[in-house]
This record gives sequence, C-alpha cells and structure tokens, in this order.
Amino acid sequence: MQNGKRLKKKKTTIKKNTLNPYYNESFSFEVPFEQIQKVQVVVTVLDYDKIGKNDAIGKVFVGLNSSGTELRHWSDMLANPRRPIAQWHVLKPEEEVDAQLSAKK
Repeated sequence: MQNGKRLKKKKTTIKKNTLNPYYNESFSFEVPFEQIQKVQVVVTVLDYDKIGKNDAIGKVFVGLNSSGTELRHWSDMLANPRRPIAQWHVLKPEEEVDAQLSAKK
C-alpha cells in the first residue's frame, strides 16, 4: 500500500479443512528506492467460504510506520535488499491494523 492505496495483490493457495493453516510461501515486490519510505506491505488472512463472504481472521503490516517485530522485519529487509528475510508475525484484529494504517496516511 502507498498512501492508503493498494498497489499490488498476491494470493496464496487455499488451505482446506484446517483451523490452523501453515503458510510457507514467499512474496517478492519490486519497489523503487525513492518510494520505499511510503510503502507498507499488508497481509490479510481470510477464512475461505464457498458460500457467503470470506471473513478476515487477522491482519499484519510491515513498513516504516509499523512497530515491534513488524518494524524489525522491515528494517532487516531494507538492510538486505534482494535477500529473503523470513519472519513469523502474530495476526492482529483487522480493525486494529486498519486503524493503524488510517492514522499513518
């Protein structure tokens, strides 16, 4: 995201028949250096439903305006461009992350 606008979207595979899905997937995004201070990477985990809407289980974002392990992950990625940096993140309620992102615009 940049200035509250989604720039790119990527989807993982659907993990069926589990309440505790494990995702071992990586994502790579090209971001021009002059834009890097204005970008956040937002991850939303959804409960997939064949009927009805998919509900958000939780959300997390990494970027300059994040905090804690999310900010540390962002800093590690900036310090090591073009190198994968693996990090576990705790999902937060969607409303909490959306409020943080809105406040950072």
